[in-house]
Amino acid sequence: MEKIRLRACALVIEHDAILLVEFKNDNDDGVHYNLPAGGLEFGETLVEAAIREAKEEACVDIEVGPVAFVYEYQPMKNNNLYGEKHEVSVTFSCRLKAGSTPQLPANPDPSQIGVKWIPLSELSLIQLYPEINQDIIDYYNGSSYRNYVEEYDIQLGKLIH
Repeated sequence: MEKIRLRACALVIEHDAILLVEFKNDNDDGVHYNLPAGGLEFGETLVEAAIREAKEEACVDIEVGPVAFVYEYQPMKNNNLYGEKHEVSVTFSCRLKAGSTPQLPANPDPSQIGVKWIPLSELSLIQLYPEINQDIIDYYNGSSYRNYVEEYDIQLGKLIH
């Protein structure tokens, strides 16, 4: 039986910029970005995980709001593009608590190299995983957007374009 990893993500947007965690690519060909996010620990709720991950990866305290996105990666539908584990990520719209300033943690993940505010106007220019750049912009602008994103649809869109 296949196990499913459940992840919680924090979507923090302030002053037309998004808070992202910067990582060095494994093959040293540049960088990519992720929302502050990670897997649930035993006995933890999704909201608790989002709060913990924001603190661990970006050193910020957040207030968790409503669900903005659900992203699903199913390995068998995607030729194991991102590994063999089925993942479901729930992204919450969040706000920084007063006085909370993002920064690189004292002991970051080995490939984490930064915590940055990326202007939404530049979001299409960076490599974001998952690739929901336009969905985030549409969400922020109040446009219709995909609130459920399946990795298969992202890959299919690349083939069509």
